[in-house]
Amino acid sequence: MASNPLWTRAAQLREQLHKHNFLYYVLDQPEIPDAEYDRLFQELRDLEAAHPELVTPDSPTHRVGGQPLEAFAPVRHTVPMLSIHTETSAGGAAAFDAQVRRRLDLGKDAPPIEYICELKFDGLAVNLRYENGILTQAATRGDGEIGEEVTQNVRTIKTVPLRLQGAAPEVLEVRGEVYISRPDFERYNAQQRAAGRPTLVNPRNGAAGSLRQLDPTLTAQRPLSFFAYGLGETRGWTAPATHSAVLDVLAAWGLPVSSERTVTQGAEGLLAFHRVIAEKRDALPFDIDGVVYKVNRLDWQQRLWRQQQRQNLLAREPHWAIAHKFPAQEELTVVEAIEVQVGRTGALTPVARLKPVFVGGVTVTNATLHNADEVARKDVRVGDTVIVRRAGDVIPEVVGVVLKRRPPDAQPFVMPETCPVCGSHIARPQGEAVARCLGGLCCRAQCKEAILHFASRRAMDIEGLGDKLVEQLVDRDLVRSPADLYALSAGTLASLERMAAKSATNLIEALERSKTTTLARFLYALGIREVGVATASALATHFSALEALMAADEEQLQQAPEIGPVVAAAIRAFFQEPHNQQVITRLQAAGVCWPDPVRPADSQQLAGLTFVLTGTLESLTRDEAADRLRALGAKVSSMVSQKTHYLVVGRDAGSKLDKARKMGVAVLNEAELRVFLGWQ
Repeated sequence: MASNPLWTRAAQLREQLHKHNFLYYVLDQPEIPDAEYDRLFQELRDLEAAHPELVTPDSPTHRVGGQPLEAFAPVRHTVPMLSIHTETSAGGAAAFDAQVRRRLDLGKDAPPIEYICELKFDGLAVNLRYENGILTQAATRGDGEIGEEVTQNVRTIKTVPLRLQGAAPEVLEVRGEVYISRPDFERYNAQQRAAGRPTLVNPRNGAAGSLRQLDPTLTAQRPLSFFAYGLGETRGWTAPATHSAVLDVLAAWGLPVSSERTVTQGAEGLLAFHRVIAEKRDALPFDIDGVVYKVNRLDWQQRLWRQQQRQNLLAREPHWAIAHKFPAQEELTVVEAIEVQVGRTGALTPVARLKPVFVGGVTVTNATLHNADEVARKDVRVGDTVIVRRAGDVIPEVVGVVLKRRPPDAQPFVMPETCPVCGSHIARPQGEAVARCLGGLCCRAQCKEAILHFASRRAMDIEGLGDKLVEQLVDRDLVRSPADLYALSAGTLASLERMAAKSATNLIEALERSKTTTLARFLYALGIREVGVATASALATHFSALEALMAADEEQLQQAPEIGPVVAAAIRAFFQEPHNQQVITRLQAAGVCWPDPVRPADSQQLAGLTFVLTGTLESLTRDEAADRLRALGAKVSSMVSQKTHYLVVGRDAGSKLDKARKMGVAVLNEAELRVFLGWQ
């Protein structure tokens, strides 16, 4: 028999499944994702179905999971904790409905079967035993017959009631799932990272590992939750006629029951529920990997179970329920390369180039590694076998590495020192996880974003230079930096899509007008990290000249109002980059200038005053008025508050005027503002 290839393959599958059961259920250290385990299990099931002589007493298809840890007291389940048959095909619901009808001997003319549809939670199954309404014991599923006692740990879960509400049965065993919600998972990991402590790999492993902590105080630190979905042993209570009614009673007793459940009829109803949940899956606050269909009538559940036992059919999976899984969100694949992408804001992101793998319903070839710290923490290397996760439209990510499959020549990833796109220097600001390219004005990866910002209303205010046009200019390599804008001709612009001769002429005129600006607007237009409108105005006022600003060191920069170490470092790094210096020189050579010198810092007559502008001014725009006020040392805010000294109103002033009057804030119209400031 040993020489039989089928027997050899079955033995290999049994050995692998035993190993992975132990790693998954007992040690909580899985080496493969659920999808790969399901494939191995299905292959063995198919072999045994086609060749019954291959079946052995210890086959994983006849068991639920692994053995309990010796560190926990064993608990024998009075009512076995059964597993549920899994289907992944689109026809799974129809096949299940047809099998149930056949097994119940229902004819074609019989009404549709009523089902209850629930979620298939991705956590750890447990059994809670209540005696006269008091929680007395909690146990894991274990191998379905014997589990592990985890009572003290379960008592730390805030969603598990220690006492049921109202009159409770003499004995009530509640089956359900311990899990960690996504927000709780992210919060916990953020706290762990901040404290320099290990993080959880994913919510499922985190829940299982937390429940098996030998010290309950450690479990109490984990954000565990619980959902009830079924019954074990009961005494002193007559159950309702349907499973849906049972869940309603459990909820009335104070047990958490998911609201994402429904009662429906026939295969069409099952598929409709599957579609609805698939659409909202990624919006749920917890992980699921499918839905569960159950015959709703409890007497029919019992009838199917007795029939199954009489026929000596596989007792691992009851015939009255089925799990209809979604496409796998985690899969194994190999990292073929690690490259660095440069985003529109200059952020550098390591990206794993993967051997193509089908996960989450699509073929994935790339996965984000987020930043250098994450690559180091997960220790991802080229050649590694990794677990890749994809949920809905979320960018695929590498969850972890299967270290046992690491090749001997795998090398740690090192972040480059210069930008792979433009060759500019890379900086990682203190306290930030993301490294950034400093070539904001010349980096092709940042080009579109830089030009749109340069042309925006509060920057150079180049009317007619919108998203679509910028895309064409950059994609056709007509513009590589903001300086290239001023070399464009009307003829070149007119040749672009949706650009007639008149539109091209108008844009050339807008570019010409924009050449005359203010130093504050020019500084803001450069897109220096950490430099907004107010900071640009403060810099322009303090330094007066661009040359003085570009030559300033960090200590000198911090002498300007509201400029701290972080902002000063960002400004210094920007102006030190040779590529940025070259673009600024070209802009000035193209005629960009600010003829009216900014008033020196000692003439800030409005220092300490806060202004708010609202409505439409007649002789200048609100932005121009704000620039003039800032040049005199004033702070310009967008909201009226107790700190507001003056509200400047134009035509069609709205709610800000009403609020200012109620708060007693001084109100100036445009003429009064000019008199107040001595403007001509």
